[in-house]
Amino acid sequence: MDVKTYATVTEVCARLAGRLADDTLRSVREDYFGGEPAQAEATLLLSMAYENIGITAEERELIASTLDDPESPDLAAVPAVDEVPPVPYRFSAQPPPSAPDPGKADVVLSADAARHGGRRLRRAWREPLDGAPDTAKWVYVLQAHENANLLGAFAGLSGRLWVVLHEKWPLEVVVEGRLLPPYQAAAVTVAPQVWSL
Repeated sequence: MDVKTYATVTEVCARLAGRLADDTLRSVREDYFGGEPAQAEATLLLSMAYENIGITAEERELIASTLDDPESPDLAAVPAVDEVPPVPYRFSAQPPPSAPDPGKADVVLSADAARHGGRRLRRAWREPLDGAPDTAKWVYVLQAHENANLLGAFAGLSGRLWVVLHEKWPLEVVVEGRLLPPYQAAAVTVAPQVWSL
């Protein structure tokens, strides 16, 4: 996969955060990073068609530019929407009393964040609204320097969180200072910092 395509699939994944189920998006990101673009594409396109997740014309063009067959029937089967739908979650700095303790995850992610190009790690509690594909849980946002491998950082840190704690809390890796898609912007706006370089 060339550099431009890799950057495009990274952007597509960021745009679809909150719209795709967490586990689906995790698989897509890990497959792209792991050099399995055909598997990533199949998961992405078939999941969006099956779950009736619409994409804008701009998003369709981005996805088509990464495919071997831009006229793919799998892409054609994905519904169209006129505009990006609202984020189906509410983010908060304060979790409910029943929320699991994120302290160990904070430590695990903070320990490796700099190695993956991280500059700041933030954490917010996410509550689903009507139509959200997933449940309430902690969400992490790693703000990284502009040359960081965002998919690599995602795969490395998510893998570490699973191996050490058996947790699959969502992680978004973004470039610090860059304009963010709605989901990541909503999280960062309220997420307190738990680590910085």
